[in-house]
Amino acid sequence: MRVLLVEDEAKLAGLVARGLTERGDVVDVVGTGSDAVTSAREGAYDIVLLDVRLPDLDGFQVCRRLREDRVWTPVLMLTARTAVADRIAGLDSGADDYLAKPFAFQELLARMRALARRGPVPRPVELEVGDLRFDPAGRRVWRGTSEVSLSAREVALLEAFMRRPGQVLTREQLLDLVWGGRHEVASNVVDVYVRHLRSKIDRPFGVTTLHTVRGVGYRLSGELP
Repeated sequence: MRVLLVEDEAKLAGLVARGLTERGDVVDVVGTGSDAVTSAREGAYDIVLLDVRLPDLDGFQVCRRLREDRVWTPVLMLTARTAVADRIAGLDSGADDYLAKPFAFQELLARMRALARRGPVPRPVELEVGDLRFDPAGRRVWRGTSEVSLSAREVALLEAFMRRPGQVLTREQLLDLVWGGRHEVASNVVDVYVRHLRSKIDRPFGVTTLHTVRGVGYRLSGELP
């Protein structure tokens, strides 16, 4: 397996690289985010082991840039930042898996094998519904050529709709998709965020694409009136 190891702690990088090399892997080691982007773009790697804390670009930024450039090599993030929000940020930036430091070397190998079996699966850079576009890696949204600024929760709600264009989604489905299966929020919070979303993606552009289906839920259409 050809591995790109992105780690600025020389001791840890040496230990991991030596362990991988001893089992027959070919390992390239870089210590900055910019070098990681360059190497991953140019090299044919089977997997990228990516530290989050780097001296220039952090691991989240590196991963977003690779996905924006259509580099789909599996990325396993290695980090001491174990908060749920950090794990979500890593996965949302385009990472395929997340391993907290300190880790057992055998677990690292098992996760690498699992990702290598999946291989680099091409993923769309953008979702499009009509003239509404969403970049999942960069978490950016456009209506036509105009970029729309949304909060993190609004982005998550819009993504739920854009991955299911034309489908009616109930409040309960949206709560599960956007707030998680163990949410503790009232269902009317969906109505509040749908209003916020309409005020940003529809109203300023004089269109109505986020529709209410009375008694059921909401639907995003790509058809402009």
